Amino acid sequence: MSHPSPTLVKADTIKFGTDGWRGVIAADFTFDRVKYVAPRAALVLDAVYGSPERNRTVIVGYDRRFLSEEFAKAVADAVAASGFDVLLSESYAPTPAFSWAAKQQKALGALVITASHNPAIYSGLKIKSAFGGSVPPEVTQKVEAALLQELPETPIPGTIQPFDPWASYCEGLRAKVDVTPIRQAIQQGQLTVFADVMHGAAATGLERLLGTPIREMNGDRDPLFGGAAPEPLPKYLGEFLTTMGRYHQENRTQLSVGLVFDGDSDRIAAVDSQGHFLSSQILIPILIQHLVAHRGYKGELVKTVSGSDLMPKVAALYGAPVHETPIGYKYIADRMLEAEVLLGGEESGGIGYGHHIPERDALLSALYVLEAIVTSGKDLSDLYRGLQEQTGFFSSYDRIDLPLASMKVRARLVEQLQAAPLQEIAGKAVVDCNRADGYKYRLVDGSWLLIRFSGTEPVLRLYSEAAQPDQVAQILSWAKNWATAFD
Repeated sequence: MSHPSPTLVKADTIKFGTDGWRGVIAADFTFDRVKYVAPRAALVLDAVYGSPERNRTVIVGYDRRFLSEEFAKAVADAVAASGFDVLLSESYAPTPAFSWAAKQQKALGALVITASHNPAIYSGLKIKSAFGGSVPPEVTQKVEAALLQELPETPIPGTIQPFDPWASYCEGLRAKVDVTPIRQAIQQGQLTVFADVMHGAAATGLERLLGTPIREMNGDRDPLFGGAAPEPLPKYLGEFLTTMGRYHQENRTQLSVGLVFDGDSDRIAAVDSQGHFLSSQILIPILIQHLVAHRGYKGELVKTVSGSDLMPKVAALYGAPVHETPIGYKYIADRMLEAEVLLGGEESGGIGYGHHIPERDALLSALYVLEAIVTSGKDLSDLYRGLQEQTGFFSSYDRIDLPLASMKVRARLVEQLQAAPLQEIAGKAVVDCNRADGYKYRLVDGSWLLIRFSGTEPVLRLYSEAAQPDQVAQILSWAKNWATAFD
């Protein structure tokens, strides 16, 4: 068959980020470009992971975004035409389900149509490895290089077979968590579980896993995501937080929890019984305690540079070593392949487990959160408060993304930080600067400010943790004023 040339699809403009290629539908992300990229990605997967123990099969899956099924079918057709056998998903499913399938089926990897938590105008393609996690940067670099080459002619096309992505995945998760006590607690009225699946791929997931109904919100398919982005942040959860707060007012003695999933179910957040938002900065310490104390797991905590200081303090309570990485789950996944890892997590909601696949998995995290609540009989905020008291460490955290006027302003800020390192922030002396990923300034009172730059757009990311919310606000306000002075 004939193939379009690299020039026709502008292959040199297709770039892979930290977790795949994403673009605006019909502008950057088109059927022609998807059909162009997919077989080259399959060829790279074969070159990197092909072996006598593996078949030449590629998993193809998708989320619930606009045209996701059609894009997935285009991927399957293009990959099969290049001589690979394809297992094409029968339905939407969480991205971790396709990573799981790649490993379980001994496939070369998976190609997943999803733009994760991006706004509705985006779609994307994630490339998953044979070992069940995102491919490392050197593999996506090979794909980008392959985009500039013609495809070899293929004399014998492969086959396309449908498969159910949910069955094996749910079986695998239930093997790691005893869902019976959770189900019984729900059915006996001891625990009420809410879930905001944000119109995404986690829809029906908890009910499939638990075998009992829960209170799922935004479970319908809405490619516009209610006019917001399917990202587990408070600004997108007004209705959900109100619903849980109202439930608490009417059922004050009832233990309840809310679980929030992003568009492709690899990020998670939670809401306590009173309707307070809990990010992964809070969930990860709780999960460390639960996995070690109640599950008997061992291994190191892998945290990113933006993770809360409470994480290593809780890890120390339970004898778990700590390994810190730059921001990006790919660094956590890399560590999972070379060391015994208890869990690895990032502040944006991605949490994964060394005894699972090297992939963030929101539904498995949700099951562990539910198990921690049922085992302890406590609300999530009570569990968190207990850890603060045990460690003697109390803090608040926040992050803001600050748009800059241009990439030239970004360059000036980088130059300023390198030429004249900050000595004082918000009236407090700087005692240390960690440059592993951006500029993380530790202040004399133990608080910190992390300044990071987007690599692709004029955006400044500011993170801070301090003893009190007003201190965090003061530090972030100072950083914002400092940055805008260079506009």
